[in-house]
Amino acid sequence: MASKFYFEIAFILGLVLVCTNADNKIFNVLSYGAKADGVTDNSKAFLDAWMDACKWNGNAALLIPLETFMVYGVNFIGPCKGSLSFQIQGVIKAPTDPKLFCHDTWISFKGVNFLEINGGGTLDGQGFSAWNKSQCATLPSTLKLSFIQNATVHDIHSINSKMFHFDVFSCNNVMFSHVNIMAPENSPNTDGIHVSASSNIQVFDSNIGTGDDCISIFAGSQIINISGVTCGPGHGISIGSLGRSPNEVVKDIHVKSCTLIATQNGVRIKTFASANVGSATAINFEDIIMNNVRNPVIIDQHYCPTPPCSGQASSVQIKDVTFNNITGTSSSIAAVTFNCSSLFPCQRINLSDINLSHNGTGGPAIALCANAKGSATGEELPPSCLKSILDS
Repeated sequence: MASKFYFEIAFILGLVLVCTNADNKIFNVLSYGAKADGVTDNSKAFLDAWMDACKWNGNAALLIPLETFMVYGVNFIGPCKGSLSFQIQGVIKAPTDPKLFCHDTWISFKGVNFLEINGGGTLDGQGFSAWNKSQCATLPSTLKLSFIQNATVHDIHSINSKMFHFDVFSCNNVMFSHVNIMAPENSPNTDGIHVSASSNIQVFDSNIGTGDDCISIFAGSQIINISGVTCGPGHGISIGSLGRSPNEVVKDIHVKSCTLIATQNGVRIKTFASANVGSATAINFEDIIMNNVRNPVIIDQHYCPTPPCSGQASSVQIKDVTFNNITGTSSSIAAVTFNCSSLFPCQRINLSDINLSHNGTGGPAIALCANAKGSATGEELPPSCLKSILDS
């Protein structure tokens, strides 16, 4: 929690520096011709309001009031002169016509410093129009942050995204808190928060249930802190997949005090079986509760979502990974699975106080290991299968 405290202090101080001796001003989209009928495309009105808010040399608030607005697609581009608050009080709905949504992003923010997105409102991606039936080459994420410095996203709802709900790319110092994300269990690729090529990203005190990873941490990400997240349904909290391209690296990841409910996976690291080198290091999962999770603890270096796949060994090195105080129930017998690379075995995998019981038939929970080296201390349920050979 210390990292959360210091982040908030730093962000507030930054806002103070930006806003000192400057006036506050609200830019209401209704004043720019927006129609709150849930049908009219309000993209132009939103962009016009943004242009004026972005030019304001002070603390600007772009307000989406407590109504329902249709928006086909908007890109909010910085830099802006002052700090900017994007206040969603009402509902913003995405289009359902494939001619309008065959893009990679629905709402995006790019190149903005000191951005706040809040308001208690809802982003409705209306993903039912696209799941499993779209002919688009790509589907839009609900909200994308790219090249953003110093931002907070809090007290926002995102439902039924066509693809990722929140997509974070090449950002630094961004905090999510009290966000609620929901899509059906069978909705494809609806990751809750997808992070790539970013650093100093925080996710706190949020509820995420989707048809894919609740949180996915992708290549180029480092110093990621996740705490107080409830995940389910979905595929769990995942690092990867890595190895699709050369030199993909993830490091310094901390996941703490989270609860996973009836998810496909719990905490997971996944890599493709490919010749592309990469690494996942300095990763810590701590104080995690599993409730009827199929694969509570899993490293999968033979990840293959669309067979047939290569039979070669993964060239991604996984090491210095700690699983501490992981408790609860597994819906499968294999509560702990380390399926590592024969070419680059997992190194320094540390288990401490693991208590995962099998809540189905067929026997007690077991651990399965292949090419995994490390140690286990404290409670061991299931009994550890790690090779006690530590790589120096």
